[in-house]
Amino acid sequence: MVVESQEIFKEFKEHSVAEFFKKNRQMLGYSGPIKSLTTTVHELVTNGLDACEAAGVAPDIYVKVEKLGTDHMRLIVEDNGPGIPKKFVGKALGTMLAGTKFHKFRQSRGQQGIGGAGVVMYSQITTGKPARIVTGTGEGKVFETHLSVDTKTNQPILTDEKEYSGKMRGTRIEVELKGVLYQKGEQSPDEYLRRTALANPHAKLTYIDPDNLTTVYDRAVSKIPPIPKESQPHPKGLETDDILSYARTASARSVKSFLETSFARMSAQKAKEIESRVSFDMNKRPQDLQWNEAEEIVKAIREMTFIAPPADCLVPISEDHLEKALKNVLQPEFFKVITRPPAVYRGGVPFIVEVSVAYGGKSGKAINAEDPTSERMEIMRFANRTPLLFDAGGCALTKGVQSIEWKRYDIKADVPITVLVNFTSVYVPYTGAGKQAVADEEEIIKEIRLALMDTGRQVGRYVSGQRKRYEREAKKKMLLRYVEPVAEAIADLTGANVKLAEKKLLHVVETKYSEFNEEAEGGDESNGSEENGNGKQEEDD
Repeated sequence: MVVESQEIFKEFKEHSVAEFFKKNRQMLGYSGPIKSLTTTVHELVTNGLDACEAAGVAPDIYVKVEKLGTDHMRLIVEDNGPGIPKKFVGKALGTMLAGTKFHKFRQSRGQQGIGGAGVVMYSQITTGKPARIVTGTGEGKVFETHLSVDTKTNQPILTDEKEYSGKMRGTRIEVELKGVLYQKGEQSPDEYLRRTALANPHAKLTYIDPDNLTTVYDRAVSKIPPIPKESQPHPKGLETDDILSYARTASARSVKSFLETSFARMSAQKAKEIESRVSFDMNKRPQDLQWNEAEEIVKAIREMTFIAPPADCLVPISEDHLEKALKNVLQPEFFKVITRPPAVYRGGVPFIVEVSVAYGGKSGKAINAEDPTSERMEIMRFANRTPLLFDAGGCALTKGVQSIEWKRYDIKADVPITVLVNFTSVYVPYTGAGKQAVADEEEIIKEIRLALMDTGRQVGRYVSGQRKRYEREAKKKMLLRYVEPVAEAIADLTGANVKLAEKKLLHVVETKYSEFNEEAEGGDESNGSEENGNGKQEEDD
C-alpha cells in the first residue's frame, strides 16, 4: 500500500526546546535518583554564585534539603545576590535558553541558560507543583510568585504573584522533587558543597541536610574574584559559518574594518595580510560576504600566525586562594599548588589549568567507611570553579590525572592523596548538556599532565621522606626493645658495667637513626634527585 506524502506529513509538528528536554531530561543530568537530587543543588547554587559575583557581593549561599517521603524532597536555595527584577523572573527561571551568559565571550559557570528553568521543569513533571520564587533587589520591594514552565511553548507561567515591602536582597527558590534519593557519598549534595567550598574560598555556604544536621563552610578569603573581562573571539578558532554569522550583524562598513574590530589580536596589519591572500574586494559590506569568500578568509587565517588570545577574560581560583581553601577544608600535612600559563585549544579558545596535590589530613577517601585508614587517591574535577561529580570516566580531566605514572613519584594508590584539577575557560567543551565531563582535547590533557608532573615530584619527595622516617622510627623502636637484654648479656660475658653498656648501646641506636644520619645517607635528597630524573623522562616521552 502506497501512502501519499500529504498523509505522512499530516502530523508534522514543531516542538519547543522545553518539550525536547522534558522528554530527554537525562541530557540535563536528571538520570537516576541520586544524580537528579545533586543536579538540582548544582544548578541553583551555581546560579547563586554567578549572581553574587556579577554584583560584586561576597556570596552567602543557604541550602536546605528536607525529606518529605521516601523519594520525595524539598530543596531550598537562597543567595544574597542582586535579586531578579520582577519583569525578568519568568524569563530567567522559566524559559529554556534564556539568560545573560550564552552570548558573552567570557568565563562563567553557567553557559546555556538552561539550568534554573531545568530545575523548575523537573520539579513540576515529578510533583505537579510549581516552584516558589521570592526575590528582592534591595529597593524596598519583595516579589513572590509560583512559577512553572509551559513546555509546549517554552514560556513561563507565573501564578499567585505578590509584591510587598521588604529589605530582602537576593533570591530564594523552593522546589519539591520526587523520584530522588539522598545518600551520603561521593555524588551527594554534601560532597558537591564540600568541593564547591574548596573551589570558591570567597563564598560562605550553609547546608542543612535531610537529617537536620548543619554544616557551615566559612570563607577562607575575603577578596571577591574580579569579574572576567568580556573578550572577542580569536581568529584561529573561527569557522566559515562563524565569519558569516558575525558579518550579518556587523556595524563596520567594510569586510576589512569588520575583521579589525570583531576579533581579538586582529590588527590593521593582519587584516591587510588577509586582503593580500584573498581574491575578492574587502571593501565590500560585511553583509554582502559570500560563503566562498568567507572560506578564503578562514584559509588565510589558518596560514597566518597570531598572538595568543588575551587571558583577562579568565579568572582562575589563584594559587594563594587555593592554598587557603585547602587548609580550610582538607587541612593537609603537605600540599602543592600549580597554575599553568594560559593556553589555547581548538586554535583560539583560551584556558588555564590549575592543579593541587594534597597529602594527609582530610585528603584522600576511605575505601571502607568503617575503616578510616583504608585510604586511596581522590580525584576532584572542576570546570570554572564548579565541581564535576558524575561521568568521570569520559572526562578529559580524569584522563589527564590517570595518564600520570604516580609510582614514578613514589606515590602509591593507598596513600591519603587528593588531586584537584580546575579547568578555566570562556567556553568549557562539555560532553553533554548536563555539564559533568570535559571533552577530550589534546591541549587540555597536555596542560594537566605538565602541571601534575611538577606537583607530583614535589609531593612525592615529601611522601617518600615521611615513609622513610616512619620506617626508621619503627626500626629504632624495635632495636630499643633489645638494648636492655643485650646490655645484660654483654655484662655477663665481659664483666662490664650493665648501665654503661646500656648507655653506649642507646647512643649507637640514637646515632644510627638520627635525622642527621638520614640526610647523610641520601634520604630525601637522593629520592628527590631520582624523581626529578624520572619526571623529566616522562615529560620527554
